[in-house]
Amino acid sequence: MAELQSILRVDPITDDMMASQAEVVHGLKIAERVATQLNLFDNPEFNHALTPSSLPARALRRIAAWLSPVRAPTDTPQETPQETPHGTQSGTQSGGQSGTRSGTQSGTQPGTRSGTRPGAPAGGMAAGPKLDDARNAVLLAVQQATGAVTIRGSHVITVTFTSQDRVVAAAAVNMVMDVYIKDQLAAKYRAVRKANDWLDGRVAELRTQARGDEDRIAAYRAGHGMIQGMHAGLDAEQVSHLSEGLGSARADLAAAEARLDAARGRAGAAAQAAIAPSVVQLRAQSDSLRAQLQGLDARLGPNHPDVLALRRQLADTDRAVASETARVVAATAAEAHAATQRVATLEAGMRESRQAVDRNAAAQIPLDGMQREADAVRALLQALLGSIQQTAQQAAVEAPDAHEISLALPPEAPSSPRAARVMAGAAASGLMFGLLLVYIAEITDRSLRSGAEIRATLGLPCFALIPEVPPRRLGRMPVAAYAAMKPLSQFAEQLRALRAGLWMGADRPRIVAITAASPAEGKTSVTLALGRVAALGGERVCVLDCDVRQPSFGRLLQADGELGLTDLLAGHATDEQVIRQDVLSGMRYIAAGSPEANAFTLFMSEAMARLLQRLREQFDLVLLDAPPAQAMTDTRVIAGIADATLLCVRWRSTPLAVAEHALALLGEAGANVIGVALTRVDARAHLRSGSADAEVYHPRYGGYFRG
Repeated sequence: MAELQSILRVDPITDDMMASQAEVVHGLKIAERVATQLNLFDNPEFNHALTPSSLPARALRRIAAWLSPVRAPTDTPQETPQETPHGTQSGTQSGGQSGTRSGTQSGTQPGTRSGTRPGAPAGGMAAGPKLDDARNAVLLAVQQATGAVTIRGSHVITVTFTSQDRVVAAAAVNMVMDVYIKDQLAAKYRAVRKANDWLDGRVAELRTQARGDEDRIAAYRAGHGMIQGMHAGLDAEQVSHLSEGLGSARADLAAAEARLDAARGRAGAAAQAAIAPSVVQLRAQSDSLRAQLQGLDARLGPNHPDVLALRRQLADTDRAVASETARVVAATAAEAHAATQRVATLEAGMRESRQAVDRNAAAQIPLDGMQREADAVRALLQALLGSIQQTAQQAAVEAPDAHEISLALPPEAPSSPRAARVMAGAAASGLMFGLLLVYIAEITDRSLRSGAEIRATLGLPCFALIPEVPPRRLGRMPVAAYAAMKPLSQFAEQLRALRAGLWMGADRPRIVAITAASPAEGKTSVTLALGRVAALGGERVCVLDCDVRQPSFGRLLQADGELGLTDLLAGHATDEQVIRQDVLSGMRYIAAGSPEANAFTLFMSEAMARLLQRLREQFDLVLLDAPPAQAMTDTRVIAGIADATLLCVRWRSTPLAVAEHALALLGEAGANVIGVALTRVDARAHLRSGSADAEVYHPRYGGYFRG
């Protein structure tokens, strides 16, 4: 019945079924019939081969056709008349429902969608692809202009067609619906005819099969001597009777054997009395005579006539007992033998009956299988006969599953383009997307962005927010010299704030190690600029380049190749040979000196301690430019011997986790980290952030700064 159900079944109306029908409406098969009926092959709007084209456009189309002969030429550039496209729509409804829908649609329809290959001939398109580029292009253009969508929550399909001619648009929609509905009805008629043909052939096959099954069952019964409905019952009843008789015979045999034992004296006294009373009486009489004989023999002697008479009487009684016992034993033995023979006979009959039952049961199994097959064939035959009547009635009242519920009319106004809506939607989407990107960047940014964040997360004061000096202001001037050259700039003012933060502490450290969480934080520029600002303020300042691996003083202060710190600590130079004066500010400085792989051992030596003690006595402020805290072990040694340590953190660049790890390393080394300097701050961006410490960059303070 699966074949019949596949032909006549009615699928439930679901969203998937409605979407499938919409794809059928949008298929190339219907597009071909619409193009043929409306003669769209001669319409330049759909047949671009009829449109006058410029030479470049024709050349591009020829190149595209040469590269891909079966590609639709609608993909190549072309010239179209400057007309406004119109759209019209109407509705169809599946499932035999009723309703009404009409209106106009705006917007150009999307690209082609089809489940068949383009270019197939009319009449079902089953003859294979036809390599006619012009025809294929028209079909694809018509399909692209056609739209079919389902209305959510209903069984209605909205059909649309976009064209520059509003009359063509309306006619195409009506033609699409007409072709679709007629195809649906024709498909149902074909299904009914196919079902009838299949049913007739199947009924003939089943009738032949049913007759063959009945003949095979009859032949099988005759060959095995089986009477329908009786043989199995008789065998079972016979076995039951034999079983009852065998039980009774076995009981009789047991009783006979018990009596035989009693007769032979093997049973107890009670059993012997019950089975052979005559023998018991004789034995009792013999026992009584024997007792009397013993008494008389004791009183009268063995030769007394009474004793001899009593002895003869006892002998007669014993012979009578023996004779009676033999008689009873013989009779009982014969009875037991008869019972044994009966039991053996019944057991043999029982075995034969059971073997017969087993043979009948084995023969019944194939018979039952054949009977079930015959019953199934007859049931299927009855069902098919009923289906024939059903399809005959269905063919008389067949109706299409879809109905046209509105007529497409030529639209009053063009449907596309609607530039205002598109631009508004694009602007809103762009704004929302931009805000989303800003929000994501904000919540994923784990860098330090203000002094308040440093205080809240690191628990240290932020002495200064040193701004990034734009290249246009620097020119060829290094950043380290900018504060000395522009003493009234914001950059110089933040360095003075940093010096004040170091000075205002309770300990007022003289030897300060300046390090950073990671490279490119600007620590060397901060160190030199801070030393110059302090020197210009009248302090005695000495700056040491302790970054032996990547020294910077030689490049920034033109001290390359000169003796320096490592040479002094190794005993290869004196203080006078390594301490030099900055020509710009009068600040003293010591370069890194010769490269040294084990510089940290020099920093841990007594020579380093004696050097710092001498510098402490000679200068008001000693700045140690240390490597990044996470890169070199030297930093922890230098920070441990300094009075205080200043950590440089780059604004909106250094992650919080990196800064925390650097502080942890310095803390493990026993360093006294007294504060943080936020370096390379973008003044304009920081001002827009709204942070409290960004107020200093507001234009209202512009009168206080120069440069």
